[in-house]
Amino acid sequence: MDLREVFATNLRRLRHEKGLSQDDLAYEAEVSRSYLAQLERGSYFASLKIVGRLAEALNVEPAELLKLPLPRETPDQR
Repeated sequence: MDLREVFATNLRRLRHEKGLSQDDLAYEAEVSRSYLAQLERGSYFASLKIVGRLAEALNVEPAELLKLPLPRETPDQR
C-alpha cells in the first residue's frame, strides 16, 4: 500500500467515524467536494497544506492521516 492509498483510507475512515458527509468535510476544510472525493479515491496526492486543513476539520493530528494500518491477525497468529 503506497502512502497515497494510506492517506485515502485514513481520510475515509476518519470522515465516517466523525459522521461527516463529503460535502460537510469539504466545506469545513475549504476544499471542493470533487477534490475531496478524488483524495478519498487516491487519485491525487494531497499537499501538506491540504493535509493540515483536513486534519483540523476532522479534529485530529495530521499524522493520523498518514498512519499505516496495523497488520491483521490471522487465526494461526493467535
